[in-house]
Amino acid sequence: MPICTTRDGVEIFYKDWGQGRPVVFIHGWPLNGDAWQDQLKAVADAGFRGIAHDRRGHGRSTPVYSGYDFDTFADDLDDLLTRLDLRDVTLVAHSMGGGELARYIGRHGTGRIRSAVLLSAITPLMLQGPGNPAGVPQSVFDGIKQGILTERSQFWKDTAVGFFSADREGSRATQGNQDAFWYMAMAQTIEGGVDCVDAFGTTDFHEDLRTFDVPTLIVHGDDDRIVPLDATARKSAELIPDATLKVYEGASHGIALVPGDKERFTEDLLDFLRG
Repeated sequence: MPICTTRDGVEIFYKDWGQGRPVVFIHGWPLNGDAWQDQLKAVADAGFRGIAHDRRGHGRSTPVYSGYDFDTFADDLDDLLTRLDLRDVTLVAHSMGGGELARYIGRHGTGRIRSAVLLSAITPLMLQGPGNPAGVPQSVFDGIKQGILTERSQFWKDTAVGFFSADREGSRATQGNQDAFWYMAMAQTIEGGVDCVDAFGTTDFHEDLRTFDVPTLIVHGDDDRIVPLDATARKSAELIPDATLKVYEGASHGIALVPGDKERFTEDLLDFLRG
């Protein structure tokens, strides 16, 4: 299997499809690189090189007990880009992966980066507070952690419904979408699941976003029940100097997987890459 060993000995699994200018996909929580298979094929077919890794503690990467913070995730990403000697890269990140992308740029700069895509991303801050009234209350994050610790298999099945807004009238989310979510979530370590909630719930990325100096596409659904649009995408678009925001009407948090939404996103992504 293709593996990148990080500076601290963690083995990061990755897919590497196609040839051409590199497009590196960063998955959301609690998923893994398999969440990007449709887009990986699309970019490879279009003449690009698509790469997607499993975050530490997720999927086929080392199931470590520690290191579930954004400085570590950003350094893991830097290890991958350095190991493969990738340059002129477009980074594409979903949900929690948006924090990894932002912290990578804030921590390592854009010397290797051509452009960025934030899809349903958690940036700049998820946690509700006086300066972020549209954010998510701490009690919600506490409930997520309790659900994982109590009976994570059923918790992931229940969570899949909201992830895809599958109970909304007219939703195109399939049972297959929900089953795939459960399968990927169960491949995440329980410690990683809990620690990542603290990481994505409370980490502030305002300063990271202000350091962006590459074209950035921001895509978010207005029926995202996991990451509130007004607290994240709209604010990110204001903070990033060269950003374009696209809001998909009726789209859930799982845009890249749901029929109809995923085709629209893939087309927008390819247009952005070619531009």
